[in-house]
Order: sequence, then structure tokens, then C-alpha cells
Amino acid sequence: MKAEKSIWIAFALNLIFSAFEFVGGIWSGSVAIVTDAVHDMGDAVTIGTAFFLEKKSRKQPDENYTYGYTRYSAVGGAITNLMLLFGSVMVVCNAVARIIHPSEINYNGMIVFAIVGVFVNLGVVFLTRRGESLNQKAVHLHMLEDVLGWIIVLVGAIVMRFTDFHIIDPLMSIGVAIFIFLSAIWNMKEVLDLFLEKTPHNMDISKLKTDVDKIEGVLGVHHIHVWSMDGHNHYATMHIVADRCSHDLKDQVRKELKKYGIGHATLELETEGEYCREEHCHVEVAFSSEHHHHHH
Repeated sequence: MKAEKSIWIAFALNLIFSAFEFVGGIWSGSVAIVTDAVHDMGDAVTIGTAFFLEKKSRKQPDENYTYGYTRYSAVGGAITNLMLLFGSVMVVCNAVARIIHPSEINYNGMIVFAIVGVFVNLGVVFLTRRGESLNQKAVHLHMLEDVLGWIIVLVGAIVMRFTDFHIIDPLMSIGVAIFIFLSAIWNMKEVLDLFLEKTPHNMDISKLKTDVDKIEGVLGVHHIHVWSMDGHNHYATMHIVADRCSHDLKDQVRKELKKYGIGHATLELETEGEYCREEHCHVEVAFSSEHHHHHH
């Protein structure tokens, strides 16, 4: 609930602020500030969708979504990042036009604005600092970028105030845009990894296999599948060859998996001679066919 509330406040602040910024950017004639306004407007929309999808993502599993709605949070992340990619490209076009046709800038106005910008965004950073999901992380990251962006604008404005170097303004705006573009690409990759059911990035499957193998009573593990719903909640399925069929063995395996952040595991227990149709290992197959011969 805490996260939700802070997302709301961040949304309201950003929306009000970007409108305020737009006016200020046009008034002071700074393309860097207008760029930031576009960026912030994008953030506000982003946070809005993030909030809506975040709420949905917390719904309990039902018959339509047996895994729950967690992935909606990732969809929110994808929408956000696409918007940022588009926004940053627009910004660069805008700034290049500005380099070709420079115009007058009110530096003092710009400096005042940038100071307000730094403080407002620091406030939002503070509010969003405890985000867990990819979505909330994206929001927090944006806010940090905003603070950085404003610090750059502030420094730039001060330099221009004393040197009258017009070109600094559009260059700053291009710098911020490139930064946004790269971080959005990076976030997008994370979201795609989730949808492609890639093994969670800090998980070492072979180590997991050895750890489960070490458990007493486990003779072998195969068919390990691990995937993540949102980067935090991991799921796994595996086949375990065991010398006995017991609850306590399953519990131990689950305990081991917990250490890897796997909260939900489906375990298939097999006895030693059982022929697993999907097992790739021929030794096991030879072993079980031998077994069958004895029975005949």
C-alpha cells in the first residue's frame, strides 16, 4: 500500500510540475527545460499507467490467470520504456533544430527554474525510494534521472549566464535524451527477458542442481525449469530421482529452493528404476531397460 501511495504522490507532483515547467521553458526560451517538460510529462503518464497496472498486478490468481496478475507490472514497464524511447528521439530532433537556429534565452529565469526542479525531484526520489517491482524501480530511476537532468541544466544555465554560450542549452538536452534512451533500452531488455521466460539473471542453474543433488536421498535432478513472474517471484519445476518417496525430502528441496528466491516449486519425484520418458541421459535409460529385463 505504501508503494501505491508514493506512486500517486509522484504522479501528481510530476503532472503539476511538467505543466509548470513547460510554461517556464517557453518563457525562459530554454530548449533544455522544454525537453525536460516533455520528459516529465512522459513520466507522469508512465507513472499513471504504472499505478493502474501495478494495482492490477496485485490481484490474486484466478481461473483466467492461474499465475496471478504479476506480469501486468512488466507490461507497465514495457509501455513506459517505449514512451521514453519515442520521447528521447523527439527531443534530439528538437535540439538539433535549435543548434541550427539559436534563439535568445533568459538565463536568470532558467537558473531559478533549475533550482526548483532539483528540489521538487529530490522530494519525489525520496518518496519512491522503496520500490520493489520492475515498475516501481523504473519510476524511481526516472526520478533520479530527473534530478541529474536538473543539476546539469542548473550548471549549464550558470555557465551560459557568464559566457553567453547559446549552444550549451541544446547540447544538454541531447545529453539528457541519450541518457534516457539508453536506460530505456536497458529496462526494455529486462522486461523482454521476463516474457521470454529467461532464467532470472542472478540464478545459477548448475549450482542449484548441485545443491539439490546434495540433499540426502536425492539421486539425481533433471528437467529443471526456472522462470520469473516479475523479477522477484520465481517459479520452478523439476524432476527428482529419489531413493524414497517422502514429504520430508520434498520439504528439504523446497527449503533449498527458497534460498534461490523460488517461492513456488512443482516437484516430480521418481524412483530409481522409473523410466522418465523425457530424460535425455541414456545411462538412465539403459539402467531402467535392464531393470525391465529382470522383471520379464
